[in-house]
Amino acid sequence: MSVYLDHAASSPLRPEARAAWLYAQERVGNASSIHGDGQAARRLLEESRERVAAALDAEPVEVVFTSGGTEAVNLAVAGLWQARAVARGVVVLPDGEHHATIDAVRALPGAVERPVAIDAVGRIDPDAFGAALGDDVAVATALVANNEIGTVNDASRLAAVAGAAGVPLHLDAVAAFGHVPVAYRAWRSDATPGTGLVALSVSAHKVGGPVGVGALVVARSARLEAQLHGGGQQRGLRAGTQDVAGAAAFAVAAELAVAELHAEAARLRTLACELRAAVAAIAPDAVLLGDPDDRVPGNVHLLFPGVRGETLLFLLDVAGVSVSTGSACQAGVAEPSHVVLALGRSDDDARAVLRVTLGRTSSAADVAAFAAALPDALVRARAAASIA
Repeated sequence: MSVYLDHAASSPLRPEARAAWLYAQERVGNASSIHGDGQAARRLLEESRERVAAALDAEPVEVVFTSGGTEAVNLAVAGLWQARAVARGVVVLPDGEHHATIDAVRALPGAVERPVAIDAVGRIDPDAFGAALGDDVAVATALVANNEIGTVNDASRLAAVAGAAGVPLHLDAVAAFGHVPVAYRAWRSDATPGTGLVALSVSAHKVGGPVGVGALVVARSARLEAQLHGGGQQRGLRAGTQDVAGAAAFAVAAELAVAELHAEAARLRTLACELRAAVAAIAPDAVLLGDPDDRVPGNVHLLFPGVRGETLLFLLDVAGVSVSTGSACQAGVAEPSHVVLALGRSDDDARAVLRVTLGRTSSAADVAAFAAALPDALVRARAAASIA
């Protein structure tokens, strides 16, 4: 049996979420139908929406279910930009964002990117972010937590500066939700309607829910163009027959993740410290990237100088340990990490990284297995690098 240390890519399905999915899937009825079976499906759907909203500190009407985090990001970025692009065409896009955001922005015809640098640990400076928010900005976007290096941003301050500038803000909380506190209402605070934090994206499979389910929290006051048409469901923002079973499973996973967040964060920090200590003993030249303290608890992002990350990944995989070199969305593409480059690191450094992410099912035995497999993998990866 392999040791799974790639929870940032996808976390195992919780048994409770699986049970909720099966229960809902066995019920018949379209939630938009008027008959009794349809209305029973609607009740389950709306109860699930209420539960997800509570987990996110949002109102149920603000929760729009999607097919995952990527769709939620695309709906937010494209929808907000299209609603304001006639008068303003700029998108404020910090360096090191997820490719779902980068690619969504670059697909907008006529959109102008305005970058904001991240610092050496991957943090967005709220003052620099605010300085980029001029009158020509249609929308701004930012990560709550970096999906590769785990650094957590000051979401409340980012929302505040966007509100002060009168700019709508989307926050990508896919890597953050269930691992660090996410509070949409509190972060939104007293922003003028339609400005500041108006959209926040999350995904179910990062917290032990099913793959293919996500949500976008959208303020009532937000001006946002729908990207899917054909029925007017979900406030007209996302048409299509709604996935009742997916919503029910997501609700259960979200509730459990939030309920156990503080205890689980403490446990994962302990395991991450053990892993970092083991790596330091094996490879003293290895460097932890990202903020050493203010990071997603289970994230350990390592730079191994002189080693190709993908070689190390394959060797560890052969040894039965699953890790990654960065975002799973870029898996199979042998290119340097754009996040590591944004930290000011070299191209070689950006190819020499390994992302180890712990989660709910991780144990001290998993850390020990990783530590046991690493020495031989490093020797062989260094030998391969010297030949190349």
